[in-house]
Amino acid sequence: MDQREQDIGADLDEGRTARRRRAILSAAAEVFLQHGYLGASMDEVAARAAASKQTVYKQFTDKEHLFAEVILGSNAQLAARLATQYAALDEATDAATALRVLARRFATDICRPDIVQLRRLVLAEADRFPAVSGAWFVDGFERSLVLLGAALARMAGRGLLRELDDPTLTAYQFAGLVMYKPMNQLMFAGTEARPSDDELARIADAAVQVFLAAYGPRGRPED
Repeated sequence: MDQREQDIGADLDEGRTARRRRAILSAAAEVFLQHGYLGASMDEVAARAAASKQTVYKQFTDKEHLFAEVILGSNAQLAARLATQYAALDEATDAATALRVLARRFATDICRPDIVQLRRLVLAEADRFPAVSGAWFVDGFERSLVLLGAALARMAGRGLLRELDDPTLTAYQFAGLVMYKPMNQLMFAGTEARPSDDELARIADAAVQVFLAAYGPRGRPED
């Protein structure tokens, strides 16, 4: 076998390994969300992924490492999606319009059943795995809001908002206005208690109205 054939074979093996890893992570997410950490078994993960248990252990060492990969990987995807949405604020010419679009998307994202279930799982296991839960918060939610704060500060620099003393805190306040009611409803009343799309839009629009009352340009009332 020449070098080119060896390289092709290596690429194929790498592709199969990556697909197998994704399948295991997907199966593990289903199992952890359904049963929690203690109720999840590597046997069930392997069965759902159509892989051997030996393969699962080879990829992830043990259940704790697999749990960490599921939590942090899922969180990274959400953070990346939110960061993409924040980028649209740099093109905004009207704060009220741009923030309403963002708030509605944010409300929709945080109320997705998989996100709510993931959040509930992280909270349930916070004392057992403080490093994982802490990383979920710092590398996901907090990092996302730091990025939002930076985008809001740039809006302030263009005169769309008043000057922000603490952009990250301002981002937290924006997120809190949007997510407090629907997230608490979902956390306590269950995933089926998700507000309707119209209700989420109403909450988001009201959040923007309150936010701009505090941070809109001075002397320029916002809609």
